[in-house]
Amino acid sequence: MSVHDFTMTAIDGTARSLKDYAGKVLLIVNTASACGLTPQYEGLEALYKANPDLVVLGFPCNQFGAQEPGTEKEIALFCETQFAVTFPLFSKIEVNGEGTHPLYAYLKSETPGAERGAEIGWNFAKFLVGRNGRPIARYSPRTAPADIEADIGAALSH
Repeated sequence: MSVHDFTMTAIDGTARSLKDYAGKVLLIVNTASACGLTPQYEGLEALYKANPDLVVLGFPCNQFGAQEPGTEKEIALFCETQFAVTFPLFSKIEVNGEGTHPLYAYLKSETPGAERGAEIGWNFAKFLVGRNGRPIARYSPRTAPADIEADIGAALSH
């Protein structure tokens, strides 16, 4: 199994197979528009634009402090107008609890390291996924996108 086995709903409501990103390094992030960490959109977009073989995938989530209450259209407009986001965004999902989306259940269970299997702590948790669709690393919501550039570079070189 890999991330490529999942089909997700894009923010425009269309189905999107993550197989479309096979051969690319992925940075999967649960996002929110009204979070103290929302300015990370800027750093995520910078990483996306700087690395043609890296795709950032944003998954809005309203589970933390109800910081993503809007509709998909409102979220898309906010990301576009406030942060000029061009990386792919998806429909809102749950990342913890009974409603955890299977993608996030997989990411949490397969990420190596101390946080393996642990619940997501807040908005902007990040998962680095290799070209083969397998999770490589998990980063805290407070880890700035620029702080994982070296790891992204290492993943891109494989």
